[in-house]
Amino acid sequence: MNDLISDALTRIRNASMRRLDTTKLLHSNVVEGVLKVLEAKGYVESFNVVEEERKKFINVVLKYDERGASVITEIKRVSKPGRRVYKGKDEIKRFKNGYGTIIVSTNKGVLANDTAYKEGVGGEVLCTVW
Repeated sequence: MNDLISDALTRIRNASMRRLDTTKLLHSNVVEGVLKVLEAKGYVESFNVVEEERKKFINVVLKYDERGASVITEIKRVSKPGRRVYKGKDEIKRFKNGYGTIIVSTNKGVLANDTAYKEGVGGEVLCTVW
């Protein structure tokens, strides 16, 4: 497995399409940072890190609205191992008129686009969510 972030996003996307309550992701610090942003923005209910047989996993509880539809309409990987995408702080100001979120890996950690703009940092654009 080369790209744990793409794998995590695909697992979340597939589980929400099947309307599952939880999904299990492979652990990495960047994936955990992305999930912290998703939880803070209200796209996932919660997550916790578990260790099974000397391997770490992340259990994610997905979030749905009152009609049973997933809160996440679209989740896309932007920067890939073959083609990295970097943006300055002015280029990540808004996404989908403020309804969406750009998740950026900066030198201050994994941040949402509005937080990165306030901190005055740019970085690698990991994914977009709305």
